[in-house]
Amino acid sequence: MKDKLIIAIDGPVGSGKSTVARRVAEMLGYTHLDSGAMYRAVGLKALREGVPLDSPERLSELASKAHIDLVLREGNLRVLLDGEDVTDAIRSPEVSHAASVVAVVPGVRHPMVAEQRRAGETGGVVMEAAISGRWYFLMLA
Repeated sequence: MKDKLIIAIDGPVGSGKSTVARRVAEMLGYTHLDSGAMYRAVGLKALREGVPLDSPERLSELASKAHIDLVLREGNLRVLLDGEDVTDAIRSPEVSHAASVVAVVPGVRHPMVAEQRRAGETGGVVMEAAISGRWYFLMLA
C-alpha cells in the first residue's frame, strides 16, 4: 500500500477497542498504539507524586514533564513512564479513575495529542482512544 492510513478507534470502556485495534493492526501489518495508556501513565504519575486530580495547572505541568514511551517488546505493547515499565501498574482501578480525570484537562491533552500525532505522522498506525488530528474513526458501540 503506497499511502498508509492512520486509524483511530474510540469507544467506551469495555467495548473491545483494544482487541479490535490489535487485530486490525495485525491484519494490515500496522503498528498498534494504545494512546489511552498515555493518559493512564499520567494518572499513575499524578497518584505517585501526590498531585491533586482537581488541580489542572499541576496536572498540566506534570504531563509536560512526563516521558512516556509506547514500545513493542516481543510482540507486546509496553508502556514506559520515565524509563520504568508501568504496563501492569496502569491497569489498576485507581489509575483508571485518575486517567479519566486527567484525560479531559487541556494542558494534559495537548502534549499527549502532540506525541500521538508524532507517532502517527508516517501512517501505518492503529491507535485506540486517539481524539484529534487527521484521524479516521471507527466508533464502537
